[in-house]
Amino acid sequence: MNVPTDLLYAISHEWLRKNADQATVGITDHAQHELTDVVYVELPVVGTKVDAGQQICVVESVKAASDIYSPAAGTVSEVNAALIQDPALLNTDPYNKGWIFKLQLATEADLSALKSPEQYSEQLSHL
Repeated sequence: MNVPTDLLYAISHEWLRKNADQATVGITDHAQHELTDVVYVELPVVGTKVDAGQQICVVESVKAASDIYSPAAGTVSEVNAALIQDPALLNTDPYNKGWIFKLQLATEADLSALKSPEQYSEQLSHL
């Protein structure tokens, strides 16, 4: 599995890339592999306030629908509209073009609950 070293990871298989007080969020390579072919993404609404661990949107594949959880508290500041036209970006490029939303972080305290790349790789080794 591809586990980039510049990201933080939620136990529920979302990733977070911090940039100052903003964070970009998506699903991991493992998550997209488990879902198989993604056919629809219900994006969150810009301006939505979320808590860490709160369900924020849904990804549907040919196999199942899966809830996506926010790895940190904050306010949705942007969504990846490209996923509306091409939801398969979650499969083909989950860490770059397949990001789902950006979050204005409420606090950095939530980030300490996320896993490092090494911890996440260890989690995957037990699946």
